[in-house]
This record gives sequence, structure tokens and C-alpha cells, in this order.
Amino acid sequence: MATQKAIELIKAGIARAEVLEDIPTKTVPVEKAALVVGGGIAGLTASIDLANEGFKVYLVEKKSTTGGRMAQLDRTFPTDDCSI
Repeated sequence: MATQKAIELIKAGIARAEVLEDIPTKTVPVEKAALVVGGGIAGLTASIDLANEGFKVYLVEKKSTTGGRMAQLDRTFPTDDCSI
């Protein structure tokens, strides 16, 4: 019985495949741009990397300054520079 069921399922799959229609291909214009949400160290790094690859970058930050937690530090590793 299991073999008969398998044969029927295969036949049903083949019959279904015979009536399927092709999915039309659609081409849309793409703008080489990116939106980066968050102006912390990760957002700034991502923005710089994307800009270096030729993307137009839109950086959005909810606060009035960028830098996130980085701006709260007085010195940064490895250069020991001021973070501001």
C-alpha cells in the first residue's frame, strides 16, 4: 500500500508541474544608497565603510550628537586619544 501511495503522489506531482506557469521576471531600478540607523560607533563605522564602497549614505541619529556611548569616554584605546 505504501508503494502504491508513493506512486500516486509522484503522479500527482508530475501532473501539477505540467500545468504550472512561469513567473514573470520584473526588473526595477535600484538606487545605490543605504540608511544607517544610529550614530554610535557601529553606525559611524558602517556609514564610512558603505561610503567607501560608493554608496550614498543617510545616517539617522535620534540625539543631537553622534558617537553614542563613545562620546562619554574620556580616552580611547589604542591611541589613548580624547574620544570627543
